[in-house]
Amino acid sequence: MKHGVVLLPEHEWKVAAERWRAAEELGYHHAWTYDHLMWRWFADRPWYGLIPTLTAAATVTETIGLGTLVATPNFRHPAVLAKDLATLDDISGGRVICGLGAGAPGFDTTLLGQPEISPRERAERFEEFVGLLDTLLTTGDLDRSSRWYTVAGATFHPRAEQGPRLPFAVAAAGPRGLGLAAGFGQYWITSGPPNDFRSRPLREVVPVLREQMSRLDSACERAGRDPADVRRLFVADASAGGITASVTAYEDATSELEGLGFTDLVVHWPRPDHPYQGDERVVLDFARNNLGGRP
Repeated sequence: MKHGVVLLPEHEWKVAAERWRAAEELGYHHAWTYDHLMWRWFADRPWYGLIPTLTAAATVTETIGLGTLVATPNFRHPAVLAKDLATLDDISGGRVICGLGAGAPGFDTTLLGQPEISPRERAERFEEFVGLLDTLLTTGDLDRSSRWYTVAGATFHPRAEQGPRLPFAVAAAGPRGLGLAAGFGQYWITSGPPNDFRSRPLREVVPVLREQMSRLDSACERAGRDPADVRRLFVADASAGGITASVTAYEDATSELEGLGFTDLVVHWPRPDHPYQGDERVVLDFARNNLGGRP
């Protein structure tokens, strides 16, 4: 089991830099931040940008993976995102994990004046988004126009340090999204029931996770891919809460999720107030006891 932590982009950099360095020193395998123009609980608070934040984090760390959680078509264009990701991957020395999602309703869907679209249209747009991003980061050459995107005569020169392209981590629960995870993902991301923030005990979410894992396996088989090739990443503290309530709870959740077949567990760095309220000493002590972090 590999472990990650989400650092909300809420602090000015002189404060945030210490958190990113601490995540690495504690032994976390990857650290993530959210990609939103505005976020549901922080509309009246500071909220910084994804790409500049991860770029800055790349300059103050050396080994930890740096993840987008998650970039979506709500306001991202695949050509612009591909250029930013390739640049970030170069700066970080090949440590970027590109988390991708279809995009949920919220500020990101209205701030730029976009028209409302249906769930089916979001799934269709996401399929194209992922496919175009894959092409741009793999070959760099694309000339295509459709309902959703135009990329006219692109000739990029990707510089992914991790092989054919930097890894995709596809957040998905429905059949089309799971198909994308099976077809393009090095990781699959779930937090349990989609867009559910009721924060119940993990045991109540386990049946949903088992069903999702089974459907991912089936999607991999349809795609002709070994299901074991896709890492399974669970993001805690949304539908399943209490995982960082204590070191024991954190360790128990790790064991339970590993038993289900998850390869990665990501928690939020505890904050002093809602959301993700908790005691950061739990994260520090868990890392020291289990990840070989600094004493």
